[in-house]
Amino acid sequence: MSTGSDRAAAGPGRRTVLLSGLGGIGVLAGAAGLGGCTSSSGTAGASGASAGAGAGSAADTLRDASGHATARAFRGERQAGIIEPPQTYAVFLAVDLPTGADADSVRRLLTIWTDDAEKLMSGQGTLADLEPELAAVPAGITVTIGVGRRVPELTGAAVPSWLAPLPAYKIDKLQERWSGGDLFVQVCANSPTTVAHAVRRMLTNMGSLGRVRWQQRGFREPFEGPGIPMRNLFGQVDGTVQPDVTGSESAMLWIGSAGPAWLHGGSTVVVRRIAMDMEVWDRVDREARENAIGRHLGSGAPLTSPADAPPTAAADLDAKTPLGFHVIDDGSHLRRARGDNKEKILRRPYSYDDAPEVDPTTGRMSGLSNTGLIFVAYQADPMTQFAPMQARLAEKDLLNLWTTPIGSAVFAILPGAKDGEILGQALFG
Repeated sequence: MSTGSDRAAAGPGRRTVLLSGLGGIGVLAGAAGLGGCTSSSGTAGASGASAGAGAGSAADTLRDASGHATARAFRGERQAGIIEPPQTYAVFLAVDLPTGADADSVRRLLTIWTDDAEKLMSGQGTLADLEPELAAVPAGITVTIGVGRRVPELTGAAVPSWLAPLPAYKIDKLQERWSGGDLFVQVCANSPTTVAHAVRRMLTNMGSLGRVRWQQRGFREPFEGPGIPMRNLFGQVDGTVQPDVTGSESAMLWIGSAGPAWLHGGSTVVVRRIAMDMEVWDRVDREARENAIGRHLGSGAPLTSPADAPPTAAADLDAKTPLGFHVIDDGSHLRRARGDNKEKILRRPYSYDDAPEVDPTTGRMSGLSNTGLIFVAYQADPMTQFAPMQARLAEKDLLNLWTTPIGSAVFAILPGAKDGEILGQALFG
């Protein structure tokens, strides 16, 4: 039998070896896709790999000198998990507070989660963690926490008007099991083990202070080619360009002095669960698919550009065919999502591919798939940035033939916690 020193000398463990292959993880935050696209230029600023980084430099952002995935800083003016390059795996949670919750119970829960998040992001086990080894490979983990309307109401803080459900759209078939919630937790990492362990620890430590309302698991392709931010399960390049949220357009992401004092430095998130009808999509030819999207499937470039152009190529919305029709269809996703410069959002979507639903009458699975997109959009004000775009898509987007929104929620993303603070400190006066 080998000793501990023998194993150490032999090299890194299996988890380390597996993680060392993550150098190809996408380096651009997810952009336009089923939830919309924009005509903005520039990319989201982020720590870690840049848009032009090669596989080696991307790997350096994920691994330290020993080959283990690098930890990210927790403390700071803003929370992590927003402008960083999206990791491969994610879990999104909504939690409801119990009926008798008050400001003190909210403070206790945020105190626990602040400690959990700080430990997990540094590669340490949480309080009473009996498997701290599962936290020892941080895998670039980020934990991001937000609140719904009930939290500031309980603490007596100002409640922004946009902290409420989105307007009803005719395409929506929302289900309670995927909508709403009093608190929000986003856990992302480049290892599914790291994500699973972190979620379990945070929910275990929550105890009776809350109960899970919904949980959604998503993933992104880590080995897509250069220049492709994400490809969803329709084969669509789900992202082209993002607002410059660390530069001239940062006010479109971060809440400033115009918002409630407890949210200065925070943001908002819209989470939409969009079901994809894969069986019907499979019967559509490639030309019709590209017409519905308004882009080449292969490269993500607009149909008015060569098929091998980059996805960021400018779209010519006035270009017409010899018969006088727009090259980019009037009902295409690209055209319907295109808005003015006030409607930019930072997209961070993830795909899901769950087991088909079970028919309660037969006990058998119904259909061949249960597939879709967890559309995650960050912005300063969802009512002026996200809602107008979504209204246009609901009215006349050809992709509505194959997609159905079945979940929706809006949360305020808390500012970061500085030294000695808990997340949401300013909620309590």
